[in-house]
Order: sequence, then structure tokens, then C-alpha cells
Amino acid sequence: MTSFLDPSLSRVKSLLRPLARRVGLAKGEPVWWDKQSKPQAGSLGLGDASCNVCGWSGAEFADPFHSEMATCLQCRSIARDRFLLRCFLLRNPEPWGLRVLETSPRMGRDYRRMMRRWFEYTASDFDESNHVADIKVDLMAIGLPDDSIDVLLTPHVLEHVPDTALALREIWRILTPGGRMYLQVPLLQGVTAPPIEPEFHGDDTPVFWRFGWDLTETLRAVGFETTVLVTDEWCDSLSGVSPRPAEIGDGFAINDICDHVVVDDLVAVSTPEITRRFGFLATYQFATWECIKR
Repeated sequence: MTSFLDPSLSRVKSLLRPLARRVGLAKGEPVWWDKQSKPQAGSLGLGDASCNVCGWSGAEFADPFHSEMATCLQCRSIARDRFLLRCFLLRNPEPWGLRVLETSPRMGRDYRRMMRRWFEYTASDFDESNHVADIKVDLMAIGLPDDSIDVLLTPHVLEHVPDTALALREIWRILTPGGRMYLQVPLLQGVTAPPIEPEFHGDDTPVFWRFGWDLTETLRAVGFETTVLVTDEWCDSLSGVSPRPAEIGDGFAINDICDHVVVDDLVAVSTPEITRRFGFLATYQFATWECIKR
């Protein structure tokens, strides 16, 4: 009844509420991870740019399109963060409560709080020097029991591990039967090789491997049922349905990547609309390996 009889009261309350919060007389505004509903694989907001991590939408991201940029103005996710979460949620329609381990998550404390609301979530890092983590994990000697993790999210970590096969066997061991790994590495070339010269990523971590499409067969050799999740437009280019993107000197050897792809390994997971709104551009910068323990 109050809203009909005295509309001015609502306006007064809205004006006084910020002052009341500052002096401790009213509850603070919830942070995004506290007021957010469940993260979504493909929920779009009203703006031209949307974030599936925190639910933000607006006119545009904070910086240009790139897998390492297109930053969300609210949660600070970058494009590859959003693509990883989309792949995980799209391919697991009812994931809530799963035991999720994420290696060296790029995002900070608020992101981890959000993940813990919906999953039994643990963040790990190799030495905790560059990422805040719950536990230390060396992928070549994971100190966790067999069959103890339902989902492993591992973005841009495997290229920093000297012994790929050993790490993958350890991951296989800790995943439950039917468990899944969503794996991202920089896909800069068609065939795996060590760097020609010493290479380090932004946190001064050495790169041991520059992976190509043959990573798929390496994963299958361990026992994983493996596909590569890409955007619809990139899938069309790799399949020859549409032209290859032009090489622009950004470190991605487009022709080499296209020449060595196995098209049957690809699964398209992002329509042109989703790709544009979530910032998965340039499309050739986005690939996530889905690996299922059978």
C-alpha cells in the first residue's frame, strides 16, 4: 500500500540509503558474486557486450577484442575466461555441486567466491607465487586421491609443464569415471614443438611447449575421449566452408593451423551472436579441449 499512497517515501529512502550505508545503518550493496544468479553458458544481457561470468552487460568491453583482453567492466574477466566457462557449462547442463578443481585461475577472490557458491570449488597453483590458491598442485605429481575430482579447469597451464604425458596421466588418475577436463592452451601453430628460443609468459613462467592440433592425439593416448570446442565461425573457416582469416602478425600462424586441423575433432559451441556479445574475437584465438574419462 505504501508505494501507492506515498510514492515520495521511496524516493526519500533511495536518497538516504547511500548515506546510511556509509555510517553503518544499512546493509551494504551486494557485490556481484553475492547478488548474481547461477553463471550461465549463454545468457545475454541488454547491451552489445555481455559477461557470462558475472552477468554484466553494457555497450562495450574495457579494451579491444583479443583472447587476453575484452575485459568485463564488472568482474574483470577476459575473453578466454568467458569462453572456458561457456564450454564447461554448455557441455554440463546440470553441473551444480560438482567437485571442480581449477589450476592457476587468472581471476581473483570474487570469482573464486562465486564459484564456491555453485560448486565444490578448489583453486590450485604450482607455487602460489603468481596466483592465490587453496592448495599447491604440481600437475606431474598431484597430491590428491584417485577419482576425487569431477571437473578440472586448466587454462593456459599445460604449456608450462615439462612432461606433458606425465601430467595427463596424473589428471586421468584424479578424475572420476565420466569426469571431464576443460583444457586451454595457446594454439599458435598446427603441430606441437618446443619454443625455438626461450619463451616466458606474462608472469615470467617458462614455456616448454607450443601446442598444435596433435595435442588431441596425445590426450587420447592417455585414454581421454577428446574433442576440441571452437566458435561456429572458426569451425567454418577450418572446415573450408568460409575463407581463412588473414594472418596479421599477431603470433597465430593461421595457415599452418588450418593446414593441420582434423575437422572431425571439432565441435562448434558459439554462434556468431554469442561470439560477438561475449567477445570471442578474433575467433581463431579460441579453442578448448574437452577431455572425458571413460
